[in-house]
Amino acid sequence: MLCVAVLLLPSCKKFLDKKQNASAVVPSTLSDIQALLDEDIMIESVSPSYMEASSDEYFLTDDVYSSFSEYGQDMYTWVPFTVTAANSSNDWHDSYYPVYNANLALDLIKNIDRNSANAAAWDNAKGSALFYRSYNFLNLLWDYSKAYDSSTADKDLGIALRLTSDFNVPSARATVQQSYKQVISDTKAAIPLLPDYPLALTRPSKGAAYGLLARCYLSMRDYKDALSYADSCLQLNNSLIDFNGDEDIIGSIANDEPFKRLNKETVFYTTMNYEYDIFSYVGNIDTAILRSYDSNDLRLIAYFGDNGTGSYFKASYGNDYFMNFTGIAVDEMYLTRAECYIRTGQVQKGLDDINTLLSKRYKTGTYVPPTGLSQNDALTRALLERRKELLLRDNRWMDIKRLNKEGANIILKRIIAGKTYTLQPNANFYALPLPEDIIRTTGMPQNPL
Repeated sequence: MLCVAVLLLPSCKKFLDKKQNASAVVPSTLSDIQALLDEDIMIESVSPSYMEASSDEYFLTDDVYSSFSEYGQDMYTWVPFTVTAANSSNDWHDSYYPVYNANLALDLIKNIDRNSANAAAWDNAKGSALFYRSYNFLNLLWDYSKAYDSSTADKDLGIALRLTSDFNVPSARATVQQSYKQVISDTKAAIPLLPDYPLALTRPSKGAAYGLLARCYLSMRDYKDALSYADSCLQLNNSLIDFNGDEDIIGSIANDEPFKRLNKETVFYTTMNYEYDIFSYVGNIDTAILRSYDSNDLRLIAYFGDNGTGSYFKASYGNDYFMNFTGIAVDEMYLTRAECYIRTGQVQKGLDDINTLLSKRYKTGTYVPPTGLSQNDALTRALLERRKELLLRDNRWMDIKRLNKEGANIILKRIIAGKTYTLQPNANFYALPLPEDIIRTTGMPQNPL
């Protein structure tokens, strides 16, 4: 045994010397950087679930509620909850992980000269990294900060704007104003670098960046700019799935998971993390939403299944009702443009967008376009269709926050074991609590509870 060990020592030394060469393990080429940006963690189970869990699109039965963890129950009833980021999946961890990858890519690409031979790959890598950072920053803002208000945004607590992969740089919370400015700056910088259409819908593109800016400006209640960028997105892709029959429907809309993954409406693909698992059979769709669909609306068949205690949502564009689609899609852009057309006084253009969408959602020949609607009535219609179309896509929490800033007075209500819980408009809970270990480690201020 001793002789064998002596004979092996030289080869072991060579092996260890080789592994100690940092260039063997640190990404250094454009293909390395692109591989870093193509990791599953950039798109799968990345979008926050806590804000969707706290919204008003579903309810839990008493038995299901009782089976949840304490912090899951608190989240459902809008009681300030405690969660830690370390060694677990949660909104903070799952959103800042891709931010780190994006920052690492941006730091690494500084060491690679752009030239005529690598220009396309270099541009795509840098543009993608900027997009991923801004995409996740916006999700974090919607989750952990108050709704944008121009009168208080320069004072309200925003997010930690991590702009480097160097973990020695301390984290601090920027203001809401600074945070939105960073999202806009990153996304606009990405646009000239990205292709009109990506090699795969799991990668960013110009259309995705336009869609992200439309989301951002809509949440800021800047309806003019939201209109402009939603329109730019639709100029690149305005294809809709026809629920009466379409190549992107798997068999029948009555089937479980009826829509193909990466279908024609997908502009950019991401899914929600499943830390808070309400989205399969256990979460029942709010009955008020179900009653809002016309009997000829095929979404009643396509979207919902019966779980014995109510209706569950089965129609994620991720083709998996355990991982809800949260990406940017054509139907969302139609509804964003429609709302913004109406808000800016172009009522008929807004109704035209709604009619275009619903003509693909109703049984053939049964949809009757509304006529003679006032601006207020048209806006009410646009907001209702937005709620009916974009179920469980991570839009509703921010919609409630921004609409309450408009005076909508949306009060959320839960009933558990005969006890009623409510969440009042503009309550502190709309900025969800940061993980306690992040607060302890960084010294950043916690959201008011």
